[in-house]
Amino acid sequence: MASRLALSIAGLVIALGLDSLGGNITVTEWNGFYGAVVVAFVATLVYWPLVGRIERVEPFAMANIALDLALVSALVLFSGGSESVFTFLYVVVPVYAAVLLSGRGAVVSSALAGGAYAGILLVEREGWLGLPVESAPDAVLVMSWTVHTGGLVLVAALASFLVREIERAGRALDERTSDLAKLRTLHERTVESLVSGLLTVDDAGLVTSFNPEAERITGRARGDACGQPVEAILPGVEAIVDPTVLGPSGARARLPYTNHRGESLHLGVGAYILREDGVGAGGRVVIFQDVSEVVEMEDELRRSERMAAIGALAASIAHEIRNPLAAISGSIQMLQARSGPESSEPARLMDIAVREVDRLNHLISDFLGYARPAPLQPEAVEVGTLIGEVIDLARPSAGSQVRLGAEITPGLQVLADPERLRQVLWNLVLNGIEAMPDGGTLQVRTSDPGPEHRDLGEVGGLSQGGDSPGRREPEGKGAWVEVEVMDQGVGVDSEIAERIFDPFFTTKSGGSGLGLPTVHRIIEEHGGSIRMERSAEGWSTVMKIRLPKPEGAR
Repeated sequence: MASRLALSIAGLVIALGLDSLGGNITVTEWNGFYGAVVVAFVATLVYWPLVGRIERVEPFAMANIALDLALVSALVLFSGGSESVFTFLYVVVPVYAAVLLSGRGAVVSSALAGGAYAGILLVEREGWLGLPVESAPDAVLVMSWTVHTGGLVLVAALASFLVREIERAGRALDERTSDLAKLRTLHERTVESLVSGLLTVDDAGLVTSFNPEAERITGRARGDACGQPVEAILPGVEAIVDPTVLGPSGARARLPYTNHRGESLHLGVGAYILREDGVGAGGRVVIFQDVSEVVEMEDELRRSERMAAIGALAASIAHEIRNPLAAISGSIQMLQARSGPESSEPARLMDIAVREVDRLNHLISDFLGYARPAPLQPEAVEVGTLIGEVIDLARPSAGSQVRLGAEITPGLQVLADPERLRQVLWNLVLNGIEAMPDGGTLQVRTSDPGPEHRDLGEVGGLSQGGDSPGRREPEGKGAWVEVEVMDQGVGVDSEIAERIFDPFFTTKSGGSGLGLPTVHRIIEEHGGSIRMERSAEGWSTVMKIRLPKPEGAR
């Protein structure tokens, strides 16, 4: 219909041009010509609103093509017949018939066009409608019709072939486009579903892509990261992605990292060459993961290995040390009994020797208790009652400058050996008191963190210890009880905090370095976890313990 409208306008312009030139055209021809143009305009105005509303599109297209053939025939008839300048319009109709109705429609429309042209030649020969036309000989008319009709059929066949090829190419293009869209979607979903951070870097070292896991780990949005130097996103990674360093197998490293949220992590990073068209390098791809828990597990494994070595050492030499100490102590005591009061200096020296022997014996006892503990005897223990007893026992050690308090959730029970748990609480409370030489407040708090509580090993504080490797924590509210021992003491430096659970490491002048390692081992034996936080809610140090509840406890 758009073509019909354009051709009608063109025909009208041509007719007006011929009229202005004073062509020898009768009134009948003008009326017929202008009538055909008007019909074309009216048909377009009538049919156009129906586009998109017709359910049976093919009959609607056939009706339009038939109308166009009639209008073209009228224009040709009233503009000179066989000598009309509008005979070329017969070629246009089969072409768009092929587009609308495929090859069959093109052949049918070309046959109808041939028949219409034959009718025009017949009207011209017989002089019907009173048109002043000098008819050519019959042979010329037949030859003219044959040439025109043959040309129409040839154009229709060619148009049908081209339409089929275009449709085939269109289907192939649609399939390739669909495959490409599916491949792109699969690629995007694969990259977005990775549990590893992934970014790509161009030859200038600028980030060109950034997946959602990379956003989560780094705390940066994709829009903020893309276009930035990779070193600004992952400090230290520039040395890994250096093209002079990267080999065919890539490069790997483990980096300490502080993300945009201020969380301290350890990242396992792998960098590889990004091939372009399978030939040259088109940049680098960097894959990284948060391996903080792995680092903690490795630290825990090393600590366990040290504990095992200490246990083996204790089994082989502890008794060998205690026996000579007993002999030395007994001998000195016999000398003390024989020495007289006038021997004050020897007596003083012997007192020192006896005291140091007792200290060594006490240290060995602690060492044996740490390295070869007795089997647990777990039972349901009301943790609030036990905390109250420990605080009452610690009040004389606290003095007047240290305030002891407790914030207890009534009725909370844990599955634990009461004597071992009392030992844990006593060590932590006593350490808190000793950390406040100038006074302050020590508070013990219990809570039920519930199922939404995050694991103690997660980032968010300084983790020391954590869950034992391979152990799955229970699910659901009531599975754990959390105990926090908080003090306002001098705090713990980062370098020291990393070693507080190591055996024989101590900052106290007379300490054995076995108090906190023993606490850690006891908590692990109960299937719990322990963690130290610094500067939390106004407290200098917070020791968080998580212990399991008895089965069926609320």
